[in-house]
Amino acid sequence: MLIPVVEDGRGPVVIYTERRADMRKHPGEISFPGGRRDDGEPLLTTALREADEEIGLGPDRVEVIGALAPMGTVVTRYRIYPFVGVVAAGPDWTPSPAEVEQVLEVPLDQLVSVYRSERLWEKRIPIRTPTFRVDGHLIWGATARLTEQLLLRVRLI
Repeated sequence: MLIPVVEDGRGPVVIYTERRADMRKHPGEISFPGGRRDDGEPLLTTALREADEEIGLGPDRVEVIGALAPMGTVVTRYRIYPFVGVVAAGPDWTPSPAEVEQVLEVPLDQLVSVYRSERLWEKRIPIRTPTFRVDGHLIWGATARLTEQLLLRVRLI
């Protein structure tokens, strides 16, 4: 999985995707570009390939600056290996029509201002979890936990 960060006039901006509502898994949810690893494929190659396939972010446009701790998902039981990459300002996104409804650009300072730990009764999750409510979108689950990890890493929360 790739956590793309664009540096522009708004400061660092984190890039998310909104999955199509008709997807079999995680329909309509907010996520980072990512997917399954092909046999024998290095994890970083998977992250860069998936970002290219999902939002048209070519590997040559990404400077990978590190990785966050691997994380498991609760529902699907996947293991996520997140890489953080800096992208030069001004990219044109090309969302995959089969997977991505839209690309969301969220400034880091906005993420800090909407960061909460709450119980998600509307998602039927009676445990405390990090959340980010941005422009009518709810970022929760593994994506919110990764976002929280990123904010902790850069010491913003």
